[in-house]
Amino acid sequence: MGVLSTLTRGLVRGADRTAEFTSKRGPNTFYKSRGAMPTGILTSSRKFIPVREMTPEFVVPNLEGFNLRPYVSFKAPAGTEERMTAEELFAQVVAPQIERDIEAGTFDKEQLEKYGLEKTQEGKLFKMYPKNFVR
Repeated sequence: MGVLSTLTRGLVRGADRTAEFTSKRGPNTFYKSRGAMPTGILTSSRKFIPVREMTPEFVVPNLEGFNLRPYVSFKAPAGTEERMTAEELFAQVVAPQIERDIEAGTFDKEQLEKYGLEKTQEGKLFKMYPKNFVR
């Protein structure tokens, strides 16, 4: 539909009628699924063809004999350790690996994924390059 026909329809029928149908606005039989991705393709003849690659696959480990429970009660006592800052986490986890590679002579600035860092940090709030931390 073109812009002119949409505007004309809005002027003739009223602006509220051009609003998108939702499960509240439509008839009782109207159900528009929200939030879930389709697991197949809808053809022009309105036939749904499921595609196996589009179906989500959940990989769940075997938890047989696992003693911990998935729920932590609100009555549980608060932890005694203080929260770690990004700098402390970097110093404990990534910095030793980088130092080890610098001493061995195998450190390469282009292979930061090896240390769990992203190659480009543009647009990030905190940049995780070693050169950005105050020494």
